[in-house]
Amino acid sequence: MGISELRQPGGTSRLRAVPLTGLARDLVESGVISRADADLAKIVQNHCDAPLERVLISEGLTDEVTILDARAARTGTAALDAAGLAHYGTRLEGIDPAQLVKHALLPLRDDEGTLHIATHSPETLRRAARDLPRGITDLPTMLAPRRDIQTSVANLNRAALTEAAQSRVPEAESFRTWRETPYARLTITLACLSVLALLTVLFPTAVFGIFVGWATLTLIVSASLKTAALVARIVAGPPEANVQPISVDQKLPKVSVLVPLFQETEIAHALITRLTRLSYPKCLLDVILVLEENDALTQKTLAEIDLPPWMRAVIVPDGKPRTKPRAMNYALDFCEGDIIGIFDAEDAPDPDQITQVARRFQAAPPDVVCLQGILDYYNPRQNWLARCFSIEYATWFRVMLPGLARLGFAIPLGGTTLYFRREVLENLGGWDAHNVTEDADLGFRLARHGYRTEVIGTVTGEEAACKPWPWIKQRSRWLKGYMTTYLVHMRQPRLLYRQLGAWKFWGFQAHFVAALSQFMLAPFLWSFWLVLFGLPHPFDPVLPREVLVAFGRLFLAVEVLNIGIHLMAVSGRFHRHLMPWAPTMHLYTPLGTIAAFKALYELIFAPFFWDKTSHGHSLALVGKSALKGGFDLARVQLEARHKRF
Repeated sequence: MGISELRQPGGTSRLRAVPLTGLARDLVESGVISRADADLAKIVQNHCDAPLERVLISEGLTDEVTILDARAARTGTAALDAAGLAHYGTRLEGIDPAQLVKHALLPLRDDEGTLHIATHSPETLRRAARDLPRGITDLPTMLAPRRDIQTSVANLNRAALTEAAQSRVPEAESFRTWRETPYARLTITLACLSVLALLTVLFPTAVFGIFVGWATLTLIVSASLKTAALVARIVAGPPEANVQPISVDQKLPKVSVLVPLFQETEIAHALITRLTRLSYPKCLLDVILVLEENDALTQKTLAEIDLPPWMRAVIVPDGKPRTKPRAMNYALDFCEGDIIGIFDAEDAPDPDQITQVARRFQAAPPDVVCLQGILDYYNPRQNWLARCFSIEYATWFRVMLPGLARLGFAIPLGGTTLYFRREVLENLGGWDAHNVTEDADLGFRLARHGYRTEVIGTVTGEEAACKPWPWIKQRSRWLKGYMTTYLVHMRQPRLLYRQLGAWKFWGFQAHFVAALSQFMLAPFLWSFWLVLFGLPHPFDPVLPREVLVAFGRLFLAVEVLNIGIHLMAVSGRFHRHLMPWAPTMHLYTPLGTIAAFKALYELIFAPFFWDKTSHGHSLALVGKSALKGGFDLARVQLEARHKRF
């Protein structure tokens, strides 16, 4: 709800005026806002958990500096600008700078050496008292814009905040210890490769048989898991059918959305346009564009865009590792919301998505701390690779993920269209800055600590990778992250078993071991196509032909199962055009094997390297309409109706 929705066509209020007091009365009397706008802002407050000044600023009726000047005049308090904060700002020992950023508070020391505290709102001091040392919030106050305060705190505490961003997750649950043993890792790798090469030379058939046996076992496990998820998904119905009814009994909460950007100049304009379509009250929306310090081009691009008052950029100091989770860890303290969401640069979310999320969190049990939306692609017709990628995503987010969640397994998260209860996210240390699939890792860390994730029926469109090498680079990063996630959580298998319980523990094993094994060992299974075509096979000297044919039939049956799941995933109204392409997925999966070996190589030699996925390749197909956001408007509007599939 916004003020514009409550006005009559002629600009007058269609609601009865309410008595004005305090800041609202001062602003009206000084002519900053009209009486009608003040009345309407008060009405908006009845539905939104936001202060009056936030409503006025988000609607563009005034700005924060004007509000602070009015508040300073009313209370007799001094107001500072960015230059004043930089001059008087100081660091005090024993205060966590992350808490100062979070609450937008800055200790000041005036020319006489007297301590003050800068804040954008006196109410903030009361909320911050439990997170700061005694007496800090009792200091004399000065007023300054929230963003300027946070920037000053960040500048004064650059080293501490940069270090904290890469080490928020406890060491026992982080992958960062992997960097401590590079020479041992290389030695072990070379030793294993040497032993494998020697055994292959001495016992080629036995080595081949071991790999085939393991590949077959994990194939059966994978097929069983897919079948169980498929049945569970059919029983539960499509996620879109489970949209929560919107209740108006509670005030809507404030929501912060992190949008990490790196070298995203091509898609920046389209991103801003898509985000402005969000229907959530703007006074409760806090969108943070997370930029890297050394990415001057993206900073320049955004500086040329007139961002709305509820959207801002946060610059992450350069540091190691240079990853998306480290950037989000740094930006997390700048957020204002009680709910934290994640979007990617190319995302096109349903307009009502955040409203659905907020209401679901209000209705959900306390142990539901994460909501995962459905990811889809808005360029599935671009080429064959984009079609197959769209089929794969439809299968995962519309069949497998809801099915696995229905079965009670812990699920790996999808990286975007994710929403968290902030308090829990902070308590767990945010994201592991050293894991290149921080989403999958966080999904299992949540489960280990007794929390649950739900899949909700809201859709976000993304851009499908439509060129082979960018696809391989992206998938290799995902698979490397799967490898690191498995290694981290299996450091102490007994502890993991106790934390997850038997069901989720074995589900974790089935998902990760089967997925990684199938990508790595796929060539051994492909060899059985030779049998089905009547060609010689390496096992001919040791196994009867009937046994080899049985193996071939098993693999063929699994392929038929996979195609059936793909067909079901894309059988709905908006994906039906992809059905003829489902059988070609068998030709698509070999790219994953190439990516898996690239991932294994990087796990040894470049474990923290973030292979950036470039975006904006589909914009050329639609020209200027993409920059206007019209590129995906029709799809978003249709998906927002929550039709089946």
